[in-house]
Parts: sequence; structure tokens; C-alpha cells
Amino acid sequence: MNSNRKGIVFDMDNTLLRSSIDFNAMKWAIYTFLVDHRVLPQGLSMDTHTTSTVIAEAMQTGHMTDELSRRMWDIAKQHEIKGMAGAELEDGALELIRHLHGSLHLSIVTNNALDAALTALEENGIASYFDLIVGREQMGSLKPAPDGYLRVLEFFAHTTSSEWLSVGDAWVDGKASECAGIPFIAYRGDISKMKRMGVQPLADIQDIRDVMAFV
Repeated sequence: MNSNRKGIVFDMDNTLLRSSIDFNAMKWAIYTFLVDHRVLPQGLSMDTHTTSTVIAEAMQTGHMTDELSRRMWDIAKQHEIKGMAGAELEDGALELIRHLHGSLHLSIVTNNALDAALTALEENGIASYFDLIVGREQMGSLKPAPDGYLRVLEFFAHTTSSEWLSVGDAWVDGKASECAGIPFIAYRGDISKMKRMGVQPLADIQDIRDVMAFV
């Protein structure tokens, strides 16, 4: 174990848990809702946008009311609950978490609602292995903004960003992590897309247990 390594931040969906959330359908449902209510214009490029970046665009318009915000988040939550139902662990995830538990601080940063995340993690028996779980309610802005990762660093104030690793499957995980100064490992990610979005992973792994080689 690298004596300089203090902790690891994990993404949840398709990193620890094999999620069936239809993120593309969620993105389009939220975008359509926002267009219908004249918050966002038609014609935004959905190729580079994610749900979180669409929401960030909406928040910056100044047109979001509390009611529109509540309804928008309800759309996201409906997709999350449906997609997380019966979600199982990624192969090797339990072995990895058990191996690391007690040696490193373990955290999760997810754009999902905290209660939906906790339910899925508890159903799979791994919630108790984590020192901190950050859901979207604990962030000012969702990934790819670094807020969730900065919250981890604030919580573990005796550590520095270079003493952490981050693991995730999407470019938004890498962007948020790197903006917080935390080295990022891509797990079964689209590396070409990550690089197009300015993310430079420390490593690209296909088996979650390969994280052990970097700690």
C-alpha cells in the first residue's frame, strides 16, 4: 500500500453498481421539459451535454423558479429510481472495497439523489464501508463541476488532493476530479470522448480490482 495514498473517491453508477439508468432518456426528458417551459432554447447540441450540464445551463438562465426546479429534479429522480431498482455490484467491487476498507478513506460522489444512492448501496450491503457519501443535495453544482470532490477534501481536511485517487466511468467524473486536483482512473470509460472533453486519466482499467495497483 502506497503510504502517501490517503483515500479513494468512487463514482457509483457503472463504477461500483451496474446501473440500468437510461441517462440519455433522462437527459432528453429534462431538456424537453426545460424547452417546453421556455427555460432553454431548442437546438442545444446533446452530443456534448449530459443531464448535469443541461441542468447547469438552465440554472444560469435566471428563469428557474422553485416549482420548475422541483419538477425538473422529480424527472431525474423517477429515472434514477427506475434504473437503480435491483442494481447489482460491478464484478469485483465487493472484493475491492473489503480489501481497501480500514486502510484508506473511502468516499462516493454521485449526481444521484442521496436517498436513492443509499438505498441501492444498502441493498448491496456496502454502504457501511464508506466514510462519506456525497449525493447531489450536498453539491452546489453537479459533476463535471468539482463541488462533490471538494466537499470530500473539506471533510477530510487533514489530507491533500494529491493523496487521493478518483475512479469513474464517465468524462464528467474525470473533469470534476481533475478540477479538484485529484488524479483520475477511468473504469471502462470512453477514453476518446474523455480526451475530447479535456480529461487525461492516470489510467484506463477494465477490472475494478485493478485499482489496487495504484494504491
